[in-house]
Amino acid sequence: MWTSYAAPSSIDDALNLLAAQAPNVRLIAGGTDLLIEFELGVRPPCGLIDLSRVPGLNAISIEPDRIRIGATVTHADIVADRRLRDCAAPLVQACRHIGAPQIRNRATVAGNLVTASPANDTIPALIALDANVTLRSASGTRTLALRDFYLGVRKTVLRPDEMVTGIDFRPLQGAAGKGAGEYGAFVKLGLRAAQAISVVSAAATVRLDDHGRVLSARIALGAVTPTIVRVPAAEAALVGHPLDDAHLAAAAELCRATATPITDVRATADYRRDMTGVMVVRALRAIRERAALRSPEVDDDPALLWTAGTSNASDSTRINHNPVDLAGVSGKSLLRALREDVGLTGTKEGCGEGECGACAVLLDGRVVNSCLVPVERARGADIVTIEGVAALAEPTADGLHPLQRAFIDAGAAQCGYCTPGLIVTGAALLNERVEVSKDVIKEGISGNLCRCTGYYKIIEAFEKAARQLA
Repeated sequence: MWTSYAAPSSIDDALNLLAAQAPNVRLIAGGTDLLIEFELGVRPPCGLIDLSRVPGLNAISIEPDRIRIGATVTHADIVADRRLRDCAAPLVQACRHIGAPQIRNRATVAGNLVTASPANDTIPALIALDANVTLRSASGTRTLALRDFYLGVRKTVLRPDEMVTGIDFRPLQGAAGKGAGEYGAFVKLGLRAAQAISVVSAAATVRLDDHGRVLSARIALGAVTPTIVRVPAAEAALVGHPLDDAHLAAAAELCRATATPITDVRATADYRRDMTGVMVVRALRAIRERAALRSPEVDDDPALLWTAGTSNASDSTRINHNPVDLAGVSGKSLLRALREDVGLTGTKEGCGEGECGACAVLLDGRVVNSCLVPVERARGADIVTIEGVAALAEPTADGLHPLQRAFIDAGAAQCGYCTPGLIVTGAALLNERVEVSKDVIKEGISGNLCRCTGYYKIIEAFEKAARQLA
């Protein structure tokens, strides 16, 4: 898997380690891509420098003229920050589309940028916001426009001794009466409702005058060219005109003509090209609708899978509220350490790639896929597995979490392999909120796959437990 692991306590320490060991070391924060590459054997073993506990890198700063996002800010952090919903709507929407809650709780925005896939969702959103990225090494710092960061598919200008320390962009200024103001939107086409890689994506920002005419626009396309691109011709075609159907169609056709997609297992090139125009229209229509309402805010209530009061203030590792020594365990995932070294076999390995949720646990109050967490990162953390989940609520008379009892009463388990992950996920969701709609339940368990049922009994169990907790 990995040959060494370091957890620096400052940016300078991280940069010095990187300078000394590059290119035989990789930076890691969430690790949701890197650990899969190790698991599949597509990346040779190397050392890891874990940035996830470096102070200051997880900060989100919102000022009147600039938004700054640190390198270890997760997609869940973006989705949860209500301040961003009106001034950075495309980024919030893109982060909401990535993976499932368990993935969003670990994966970082900066990591999504550095991976440099044209199908990555935050890249078009941030390019539409005209973002910059700051790169730092032991020898200096440089800042460049994000659109200049990419050289090709999975290729960037990042040097082996450099790391991304932050992302910044000007906030959208919001509505100013009569529809005037700045608005943005991100849309994507995937093959399923969650955990989907984009077939096509589009992001747009538009500034309107008091009469609803476009003063300026930015449109970025994802998954249809080797890198994320803007479409200056389409942007110019909108300027001076209202966002009516005719001008939306004209801009969409210019975007369609710009696309140079490939055919792969997800779609043909022709389909991607045609859907490019469709997605651009959808993004611009979303902007038009919010301008008509004079409300740029993204109005939603996401399932985060965060719990209260479970973070660990001590230096020792706690698993299910008991101290556990993990100091001698290394080079494997938290999932395997739990099963092989701690003896907690309730947590299951389904896919080993963060797709199925069978291995879900709570790590410092957030549900994550333990197959994608290095065991070294769990040292000093507070971990809750299926064996300790009953303590997250007032237990039933037989000592179970209300959701565990509801699963039994509703007949929600069949083979039972996915059940531990579903219970951990659901216990966190019901700790986060008591009133849950079907839509919130579906989002909460969107990262948990059950191959036996149609989920109806599972949702019934969630609703039953919610009523009991209420």
